[in-house]
Amino acid sequence: MNYLNNIGKLIGLSILLNWAGMETSSAQSVKAAAVKKIDNSAVNANYVGNRAPLQNAYLVKLPTGSIQAGGWLKKALELQRAGLTGNLGEISIWLSKTNNAWLNKEGKGEYGWEELPYWLKGYANIGYMLGDKKMIAEAKFWIDAVLNNQRDNGDFGPAVEHNGNRDLWTNMPMLWCLQSYYEYSKDARVLPFMTKYFKYQLALPDSKLLEDYWENSRGGDNISSVYWLYNRTGDKFLLELAEKLDKNTANWRQATNLPNWHNVNVAQCFREPAQFFLQSKNPQDLAATYNDFKLIRTIYGQVPGGMFGADENARKGYDDPRQAVETCGMVEQMTSDQMLLGITGDNFWAENCEDVAFNDFSAAFMPDYRSLRYLTAPNMVLSDGKNHNPGIDNSGPFLMMNPFSSRCCQHNHAAGWVYYAENSWMATPDNGLAATLYTEGKVNAKVGNGTAVTLTETTKYPFEGQISFTVNTAKAVAFPLYLRVPAWSKGASVKVNGVVVKVADAAGDYVKLAKTWKNGDVVTLQLPMEIKVREWAKNKNSVSVNYGPLTYSLKIDEKYVKEDSKKTAIGDSRWQAGADPEKWPSFEIHPASAWNYGLLLDEQRPEKSFKVVRRAWPKDNNPFTNTGAPIELVATGKQIPDWTIDQTGLCAVLPQSPVATDKAATKLTLVPMGGARLRISAFPVVK
Repeated sequence: MNYLNNIGKLIGLSILLNWAGMETSSAQSVKAAAVKKIDNSAVNANYVGNRAPLQNAYLVKLPTGSIQAGGWLKKALELQRAGLTGNLGEISIWLSKTNNAWLNKEGKGEYGWEELPYWLKGYANIGYMLGDKKMIAEAKFWIDAVLNNQRDNGDFGPAVEHNGNRDLWTNMPMLWCLQSYYEYSKDARVLPFMTKYFKYQLALPDSKLLEDYWENSRGGDNISSVYWLYNRTGDKFLLELAEKLDKNTANWRQATNLPNWHNVNVAQCFREPAQFFLQSKNPQDLAATYNDFKLIRTIYGQVPGGMFGADENARKGYDDPRQAVETCGMVEQMTSDQMLLGITGDNFWAENCEDVAFNDFSAAFMPDYRSLRYLTAPNMVLSDGKNHNPGIDNSGPFLMMNPFSSRCCQHNHAAGWVYYAENSWMATPDNGLAATLYTEGKVNAKVGNGTAVTLTETTKYPFEGQISFTVNTAKAVAFPLYLRVPAWSKGASVKVNGVVVKVADAAGDYVKLAKTWKNGDVVTLQLPMEIKVREWAKNKNSVSVNYGPLTYSLKIDEKYVKEDSKKTAIGDSRWQAGADPEKWPSFEIHPASAWNYGLLLDEQRPEKSFKVVRRAWPKDNNPFTNTGAPIELVATGKQIPDWTIDQTGLCAVLPQSPVATDKAATKLTLVPMGGARLRISAFPVVK
């Protein structure tokens, strides 16, 4: 009996040793390293990157349709589909199919400018990502109209002119719609259409090219489409056109000034020098884009959330966190960040994209995405239909949650989340993949020698720090997998099939995992999150509080007041005759609890002043609401009675910290900034 027991023990030990050996072998088969920047000396063999003489890409955007969103991000896209984005055709006069210049070969019609392509670039891509046949068919109706109505000289779209010059701005976002459509459908009409149009542009004299305000600022969008086409056709005239467009675009290369201080222009156009850098290879071009980003934020961006204060235009003296930014500005900043990540390989841009997406963008909408507001600020304690000028730059009801209003943002908001999802994975020059923006979902891609793989990503990020990737492949394939480690995450760890992979601290860099991957392989990335208190010395010594990528705001009870969307719309809004304000109401949001608090902080270790409280994941899978927030912070603060709503109807500018107050200390709840439609995100510090 003892003999048999001993044999059993030996067999068990042998199995255990073999299992441990397999695990060790699995870990040893992975070559892991921290990489500051992905090597761009090679050219990806599976995807269209930059063709010589353009600089090689550091990261290559995957074709539209490669990525499927999951989790809360998919839920946001579904809410958009059921909400304003998916139904804007029944509201907006600019999407009317009667007398629309986009449906006329001569470009004549009462309705037709930026609104249609602004909406379509998001609407169509949401349809492609969700596989929604109705949305795809509706998008194709407009795409076909554009492709079928090109004029003999190569021009297309609404024939808008200013001072005798053809306005080319409105065609720029439509070109992006065509690019996404081509990547999704491979429709053979697109490339010759764009080639003919760009030959038309090249023939325009400099004196008539990009002369109007909007197009002059936004020539970089045109250049990106020129490079997209060049990378697919190799037509040399396109490089000549890109040079011409750069020369005639507003000068975004000034050291201490910008061509204009319009918030959307800045967020959209500061990238132009870096875009042309792909061709010029002049380091000063790349430096100019970084300088523009720093310049606007040094003066007007001393606030949490990744943006800056320019509630239409940035103005001297208006730099408090109560200054807002357009929803359009957020979309364009996120888009710029995504493009610059590929151009530079610098993870700084991914971090800013997350900052804007998680902490600003979602708060611009009602939780059901059926209405939005033009302007959103880091400190915003009232969202109503009143005129707040001169507190904000615009005169009118610019803080109202209104589906009939805001015109540009009403349409352009559609692209925010879907572009984020589309750039969450990118191809690398060494035929691998990089996880660039973490979100639940799937990517279908070609790697290595052209082998098709699917990676399924499971995570509750940014609310949790664990991210898992499961490999699905018909055969074993060798390729590098890059995982971005945010700069705020110290001591990130990686496991492959449950075994820890040793790698140096990669905060702000990538973890590169080179391996022959097999079906069912699982990679787990753990990103530790810590409380960090950020001081804004240039803004009254106020502070903001971060936990991982999320910034936290004071939880303010929100009272929603339903209003008539027609009566509360901005002056230039227009809607279709059948648009029903009862079906599509607008809302004011009023504070139903006190908001004028400062924080009490431990002077030596301010992060110790907060307690993290985890809550159940919301059943509706929509975590960007105060009620659904799966994580809160508990803090201590005091009320500041002198800090009130001022004569403009906004919260008064921040008091200088530290602030003296005789009010008693009280517990405060902080919630994710991106779920708070009313919020204080830049806090005074009380004595």
